Amino acid sequence: MFKSVFLKYITAFLLIILGSFLIMSSVITALVNDYSTNVKINVLTNVTSFFSYHVKIGVAEKSKAVSFEKYVMLNEEELEDFIKTIDINTYSFSVIIADKNGKILLSGGNNEDYEPFLDYHTGKSSLVDPELFQVAQAEENNKLISDLNGNLKSKHIFCTSKITPLGVDTVGYIIAFTSNTGMNSLLHTLLQTIIMSTLWIMLAFLVVVYFITERLVSPLREMSRAAKEYASGKFDARVSVKGNDEIADLGNAFNNMASSLSSHEETRRLFLANISHDLRTPMTTISGFIDGMLDGAIPEEQRDYYLNIVASETRRLSRLVSSLLDITQIQAGERKFINTDFDVCETCREIIISSEQRINDKELSVSLDCESDNIFVNADKDAVHQIIYNLVDNAIKYSNRGTEFIISVKEEENKIYISVFNYGEGITAEDLPHIFERFYKADKSRGLDKSGSGLGLYISKTICDALGEKIYAESKFGSWCRITFTLEIGENPRKKTADSRN
Repeated sequence: MFKSVFLKYITAFLLIILGSFLIMSSVITALVNDYSTNVKINVLTNVTSFFSYHVKIGVAEKSKAVSFEKYVMLNEEELEDFIKTIDINTYSFSVIIADKNGKILLSGGNNEDYEPFLDYHTGKSSLVDPELFQVAQAEENNKLISDLNGNLKSKHIFCTSKITPLGVDTVGYIIAFTSNTGMNSLLHTLLQTIIMSTLWIMLAFLVVVYFITERLVSPLREMSRAAKEYASGKFDARVSVKGNDEIADLGNAFNNMASSLSSHEETRRLFLANISHDLRTPMTTISGFIDGMLDGAIPEEQRDYYLNIVASETRRLSRLVSSLLDITQIQAGERKFINTDFDVCETCREIIISSEQRINDKELSVSLDCESDNIFVNADKDAVHQIIYNLVDNAIKYSNRGTEFIISVKEEENKIYISVFNYGEGITAEDLPHIFERFYKADKSRGLDKSGSGLGLYISKTICDALGEKIYAESKFGSWCRITFTLEIGENPRKKTADSRN
């Protein structure tokens, strides 16, 4: 039913406000009723006590001469005047004077709800209601709130007091009562005020919440629209960001995600283009030379030359497929890295020796700058060998002829830093952040070196990420380039064995 966030938001807050006002109204009503009842009970208690004391004195003075019933009859006018006098200064109430058997001797006041409250001299006297008479006879808690089994139109508050002229025997009862609905008009007015206030507050709230929720929902609508465009492959849509709150942060994050998606889409496009190029070129070369040999277009004496080219292209194709397989296995978690302690300087020497022919072909001089003859690291040896080999391979490829490249191994900040430095064309500031991406080549014409696949640095970065290490590049375009990665410090296995023996 409520598909809109705006409707859900408005409905929830309206229900909260409505519920709050209902609870507040109930509490206020209960408090006012309790207060009114307590005040009336206190007044009626004072009236009955005072009236009882007055009658008690009069009866005591004449108790030997006349009975209590005779006393009331003889002093009827005086008692009625006394009731009227008290009534003027207190709440609207009525009084009953009854004998010890519950027979009503006198009633007065301005409450007309209770029909049996009749003057004694009319000859229509009656008995006090049994429920009320039972309360009057009680030793404690001589109070009652009741409609006397429906004899009254509404509930009344009754307070009773015994008349004991000599302090022992009860000769009669004083019963004062008043309606308990005197606060209805006040409560009615109060509830009307609360309802009107609630309506005005809800109206003001709707206006305020509309603008607030519109500000919250509007960016979400934009994000929904942009997300649909992204789903269709359009990554140029952006969300307008206003302010610096959480919604603005979400909008910025959404725009950053869009930029990232756009970048990944461009990378994917370049990946497909590059992989197609790198796979098609050697395959075309191999196919062309083999077809030439089969057709006889290539002379017999030149076949060995072209077979060497085919073999070279085959090896290049094999390296490319192997690199792609390595990346897939690392990213899928299928390649497990086993960390051991080994001498990384020795690994660097082995790689330099294996690259001797290529180093000599470019007339390069090599420097291995290690702080000591043996520096041990804790890592996967094959993975580290692959990283250093890729960095050395790039350094040789992109070094200027007759220059020097340097492999440095140093310990800093509880880490081993391994860097490969070479003099050459270097990398531009624009290309530097992208050199660890798949198939990325700073030379867009692919002219400096056509044997590379553009995966060496990406594989190195992927391995470093898997090992929990970092790799970064520094360069001055037209002059030099340095690529550095880190490893955990290891221990000399021989020393560890000797210590365990001791």
